[in-house]
Amino acid sequence: MLRALTLALGLAAFPAAGQSPFPVEIGGPYALIDQHGQTRTQEDPDGRAQLLFFGYANCLNICSAALPLMAQVVDELARDGIEVTPVMITVAPDQDRVETMGAPLAAIHPDFIGLTGDEAALQTAYDGFNIEITKLFEDPEYGWIYAHGSFVHLLDASGETLTLLPPVLDVAQVAGIARGYLEPKS
Repeated sequence: MLRALTLALGLAAFPAAGQSPFPVEIGGPYALIDQHGQTRTQEDPDGRAQLLFFGYANCLNICSAALPLMAQVVDELARDGIEVTPVMITVAPDQDRVETMGAPLAAIHPDFIGLTGDEAALQTAYDGFNIEITKLFEDPEYGWIYAHGSFVHLLDASGETLTLLPPVLDVAQVAGIARGYLEPKS
């Protein structure tokens, strides 16, 4: 499965240890604000791997598939003793604010971290992860609808990108790929 994903992403072979598997750099440092008003960087403060997605809490499109998938994968990996934090960086800071994104994310998974920030801080994260965002149209009930990247990024605890996971895979497939990169904590 991992080989199939590698080929699907256009990668010729698995990288050597310490070598990036991607033809471009993916990831980098950022400092954003979580739904509790605390600054958070790409490093997980609890030493956990992370599933990172760029989206928005009230998205009715790809986010409504990717965010629940991430939650289910987190629970599946936890059964194996692998702790992973689900993280969403907003692409809609006008809608996802500190005071508004916590409840919808907690409804998906109690450990979900939502991140927002000012334009410059968010742009740093978007640039680091090569995320492009386009405003499509304004929905009268939900606000702006955005087109944005759809991959889930698997990061290690220090925030280094390990691989990309397409949210069209099922829970078992995504968890299986993640297991190939992560080890249970003893």
